[in-house]
Amino acid sequence: MKRTRSETEETIQLLLRTGQNHFAKHGYAKAALEDIVTDSGLTRGALYHHFKNKKGLFFAVMESIQKKIAHKIEQEARTSSNQWEQLSLGCRAFIMSAIDPDHKQIILIDGPAVIGWNVWRQLDANHSMKLLYSQLEQMQRNGCFPTTLSVESLTHSLSGAMNESALWIAEQGSIDLIEESMRVLEVYFDGLKRMK
Repeated sequence: MKRTRSETEETIQLLLRTGQNHFAKHGYAKAALEDIVTDSGLTRGALYHHFKNKKGLFFAVMESIQKKIAHKIEQEARTSSNQWEQLSLGCRAFIMSAIDPDHKQIILIDGPAVIGWNVWRQLDANHSMKLLYSQLEQMQRNGCFPTTLSVESLTHSLSGAMNESALWIAEQGSIDLIEESMRVLEVYFDGLKRMK
């Protein structure tokens, strides 16, 4: 019997949710496909049909999380009309989302090892970094910092700082370190403001 598009999408989303739960709780190495399909109430055939294998499911889960993080960044940034505040709120939202217990094992710990550093960076570039680049480009056009600075270079520098901050906070296990990381980012922003 042929499945409708909506049934197919429901199956995919169910596998993504179940996969994310298992990868977040057990890590990639210990997450078993048999457990994922059992908990989702589906068959191995359904998983293989949509994702080919465990790594394919993991990649899809990673991409799904990256999209959620990008959405959260946009939501938080929109709560202010001041571009510097938008930048700061977006950075905070990224770090908070990255260290979320449902995300950190997948995107910070297993992600680079399972899908490879280059693919991991490309996923980041397609979502969070893309938003960061767009925000910085708009700010530069509006005279927030000089046009002599490369937006691309600035995007990579800030993205690297946030990724490292998220890893550090996740490793230390202390949410209080978010404020410390944000204070450091504000030093960067103050430096940019003074360059006007």
